[in-house]
Parts: sequence; C-alpha cells; structure tokens
Amino acid sequence: MSDFMQAGQITEAKQALDALRANMRVTIRGKDDVIEQVLVCLVAGGHLLIEDLPGVGKTTLAYSLARSMDCAFSRIQFTSDLLPSDVTGVAIYDDTVKEFIFKKGPVFANVVLADEINRATPKTQSALLEVMDRARVTVDGEAHAVGTPFMVFATQNPVDYEGTFPLPESQMDRFLMRLQMGYPRAADELEILRTQRGGYDAIALNPVVTRGDVLKLQALAHQVFVEESVLEFVLKIVAATRIESEFRAGASVRGGLALRTAAQARALVYGRDFVLPEDVTELVAPILSHRLALARQTSDALEERRAVGAALRRIVAALPIPA
Repeated sequence: MSDFMQAGQITEAKQALDALRANMRVTIRGKDDVIEQVLVCLVAGGHLLIEDLPGVGKTTLAYSLARSMDCAFSRIQFTSDLLPSDVTGVAIYDDTVKEFIFKKGPVFANVVLADEINRATPKTQSALLEVMDRARVTVDGEAHAVGTPFMVFATQNPVDYEGTFPLPESQMDRFLMRLQMGYPRAADELEILRTQRGGYDAIALNPVVTRGDVLKLQALAHQVFVEESVLEFVLKIVAATRIESEFRAGASVRGGLALRTAAQARALVYGRDFVLPEDVTELVAPILSHRLALARQTSDALEERRAVGAALRRIVAALPIPA
C-alpha cells in the first residue's frame, strides 16, 4: 500500500467503480471494454471523444454514465448555425434590477454531450476550449465556474464529412481519450432488439455514486504511485512518436502527461495504488492516436486511424517493458 493512501481507500474506490460499471452494463450491452475506458477517462478527470458511426449507442453511453453518477446531464446538438452563446450562455439585461444577468448555457452540467461536434463552425467549437481546460466560462470579462465533476463527451462521424468542420489539433489535444464503440456482437444486439424501448431519455437508471464520490475518486487517482521506470517508459513512447517517419509531428508534452494520468486512473479502476507497465501500454492508442497525424496525405479517416494505430503498436513493441 502506498504511503499516500489510507487503509480502505482503494477498496472503497474499487467498490464504487465496480458499481458504476455494473449499472452502465444494464443499458450498454457487450461493451465492457468501452465502459472500462470511459471510467478511466472519468477518474482521470478528462474529456472523451467517441468517433463512430451513428446509432451504435454513443448518446446512450453518455446518458448512462451521467445517470449512474447522480449528475446533471446536458446534450448539445452541434449544427452549422449554432452560436458560441448557445453553448456557453449569454448576459441579458434585466430591467427589474437594472443590470445584466448571466443566463447559463447547456455547458453548465456535469456531463455534457457535444453531439456531432464537427458540424459546428470553428468559432462555436472554440467556445468549448476554455471550459474543457479550466471548467469555467468567461462572458463579458466575468468568469463563471461550471462546477465539478465536469466532463465533455463529444461525438463525431468518421465517415461522413459533408458539411463538417474538422476539429483543429489544439482542440483535439484537449480530449484525454478517443474511443470507438463498434457494433455489438450478434447475441448482444439480439438482446437489445428484445428489450430496448424508446430513446436514451427513456432509460431508467438509479444513481450508484454521488458527485462527491466522483470527486474523491479523481483526487485519489492523482495519488496512485508511478515508479520511475514506468515514467521513463511513458517518456520513451512519447519521444518515439517524435521521430516516427509515419507522423507529421509527435505527441506533445500534454500527451505524455495525459498518458501518465490515465495510467494512474486505470490502476485505480483495477483496485491498485500503483501503476503497472500494462496500464500504459493498454492506453497508448486511446490517449495518443488522436494527437497524431500521418505525414502522408489521406482523405480516408478510417485508413488514417488504422495507420496511426499500427505505428503506435510498432513503437510499443520495439521498447523494452519495465520489470
């Protein structure tokens, strides 16, 4: 047990995370690996980008997470005519009190689903930059905290690019992880056909953790011990992306920090107060792939994703695993 941990904290954390996992499995069938990665992202205090085809359960996943945590959930449908104030809110003059009153936008929630984020203009996309980084919104020079925990859960379609505005690298870098859900297995899809009724808002889930519990989990993750050799392993992976000929540019310092933080969160999800090398290797693709671009030009997003993933696997395979 780490000197930073108190007796029982790891056990309580594991119980809370197992309860979250079990609750989400009620509505998200056959995707235990995806649920695990969502929990890692949550515990790490990061934001999540799910890049997949429509209708595979992305919205249901976000809603199930929010309901399982007794947290406020908000969905923003990103379109080309959406304005930044439609996301953050706006100051309106109130004649009764003779002053401007700030009316909060939908970003003021604990879990914010930014649906089809790449269909909004770059100006509207940039409205999320500050709040994703600082958990606050600045309007007319006044800062407004959105509260904690705070998680942006964005989606985009990797195939249909008509009428879209690709996210700039600076915004992609704000997402801790990028995941794909994929289609369910035949048996799980058959069960979905048997049981699921209505849309995501018809889902009835009882919360199994409080907001305070989530904040404790996030604080505890930062205390998970990372041995020096594992830190050096993280650095070697990040440094290797910077000399990989497949990539236009390597991962940033923020990418390395994200990999370390996510590894700490994964250790906690598995009930450990220390990071193993496998915590790092299992997270290399979801943490780094969206931060990297191919040196060669390609218009096929799926092909680029596969090529980046293959290059990352080569990098990890070529490095010695810490003992």
